Amino acid sequence: MPSFSHFLNTLTSSKGLFIEATLLTLKLTVVSILIGILIGLFFALLKTSKIKMLGYISDVYVFLVRGTPLIVQIFILYFGFSGIFLIPDFWAAALALAFHNGAYIAEIFRGTIQSIDKGQMEAGRSLGMTRGLAMRRIILPQAFKRALPPLGNQFIIGLKDSSLAAFISMNELFNVATTLGSNNFDEMTYLLIVAVYYLVLVALLTLAVRLFEQRLAVSDR
Repeated sequence: MPSFSHFLNTLTSSKGLFIEATLLTLKLTVVSILIGILIGLFFALLKTSKIKMLGYISDVYVFLVRGTPLIVQIFILYFGFSGIFLIPDFWAAALALAFHNGAYIAEIFRGTIQSIDKGQMEAGRSLGMTRGLAMRRIILPQAFKRALPPLGNQFIIGLKDSSLAAFISMNELFNVATTLGSNNFDEMTYLLIVAVYYLVLVALLTLAVRLFEQRLAVSDR
C-alpha cells in the first residue's frame, strides 16, 4: 500500500489528466443516460400497450440486454459494425451504455406507469382525451416522479459502468488510471486515486437527484 504522503503527491501531480478524463466520463455518462431514458420510455410504452405483440417486442429487448454482459454489447457495437461503417469509440460506448441502461429504465418506467391508478386514465378518457394525450398529461408526469429514486440508482450504475469504455481505448477515468499505473509501476496508487474521483462523482450525482426529488416534492404542495 502507498503511503499517505505519496498518495497525496500523486493525486496532486496527476490532477490535470484525471480532470480531463473526468470530463470525458461525465460526457459519456450524460449522453448515454439521456438516450437511455428515451429508449427506456419507448419500450415501457410498448410494454404497457394493449397490443400484445408490442409487449412481446419489449420483453425480447429487455431479455437480450439483461441476459448479456455490457462489455459484450460494447464489443459487438464497436467491432461488429466496423465492417459495415466506422463508428467512433465515444459513440460506440455511449450507444452501448444507452442500449444497456434503456432496458433497466424501461422496467422502472413500466412499473411506475402500471402503479398509477387506472381510474386516472379512465377519467382522462371521459374528458375527451385520447389515450396518448391522457398518458402524456396525466400518467407520465406522476410515473416520472415515482420513478426518480430508482432512476437515480440506475444513473449511478451507468456512471460506474462507463469504466468499461476503457476496453475500447477511451481515455476515461479508469483507462487513465490503469495506463498511468502501468507506466509508473504504481498501479495501487492510481487505482486509489480513481476510486476517489468516482466517489466524488457518485456523491455529486446522488446530491443532484436528492435535490431534484425535494424540488418536485415542494411543487406538489
